[in-house]
Amino acid sequence: MSGVEIRELEAFLALAEELHFGRAGERLYVSQSRVSQLLRSLEGRIGAPLVERTSRRVGLTPLGESFLSDLRPAYDALCAGIDRARTIARGAGGVLRIGFQGSVDDHLGRAMSLFGDRYPDRAIDIVEIPLSDPFGPLRRQEVDCAVVLLPVTEEDLALGPVFSRQPQTLAVSVRHPFAARASLDAEELADCRLIGIDGGAPDYWRRAQAPGRTPGGLTVPAGPRVNTLQEGLSLAAADRGAMLLCRATADHQGRRESLAFVPVRGLPASELGLVRRRVRPSAQARAFALALAEVVGASA
Repeated sequence: MSGVEIRELEAFLALAEELHFGRAGERLYVSQSRVSQLLRSLEGRIGAPLVERTSRRVGLTPLGESFLSDLRPAYDALCAGIDRARTIARGAGGVLRIGFQGSVDDHLGRAMSLFGDRYPDRAIDIVEIPLSDPFGPLRRQEVDCAVVLLPVTEEDLALGPVFSRQPQTLAVSVRHPFAARASLDAEELADCRLIGIDGGAPDYWRRAQAPGRTPGGLTVPAGPRVNTLQEGLSLAAADRGAMLLCRATADHQGRRESLAFVPVRGLPASELGLVRRRVRPSAQARAFALALAEVVGASA
């Protein structure tokens, strides 16, 4: 690699994600000036600027964008290879703890299978995380990574890959007037009480899962708030309100005799994303993210 040092590449990757020299330094536990020094050294080896710096912003040059798209998968593969070698050298496995909301869809199932093939000595624990606290278990290090509904804009968490983009579905009691419908328009949500999410989830995240207005501006009546998916489904089955779900969760719950699941037109599609700690993510989380990215890429 013509003398390129791994620390230079790490500095560029951190800066490309943070677009801020100070925050990139915090991630790497070095000073802001050291990040700048490493970047200048890398740009000197390449022969052209990778980053545009002004007094107000930091951005990637077109060459920087191209370099990032080539470097990121190669760097992740290198880290995963090192992790595999360390596991073999230690002769012992570990545990990958994956937090999830709802159900494990096909992407996750195949990614876990791929991870298991690569790391046969590592067990996988599946931990259901509450709707009311989507990011807490990750921050408390109770899980290595978590699969949550988007949006995710937490500064201390890294998002990706994103997958399972599908229309939203409304869970209602079989006694509800919507139960016999083949589909609904989003404006019709003004005619039902929408079950919301309680607890410590950020406001922007709770509003995305239970919007207070339709796309056309009509008020959506607020129903009861819940902490878990099962609480919400139980209230919907009792006709206490209706609950928006991602398609994968609706399909998984479709066997319930007391509930009907009706697709909703006109709402933003639901998406799932893998979330990790931005600073010092576990090696298991990094390796699983790489496996999931391969699965998502293969099915795209």
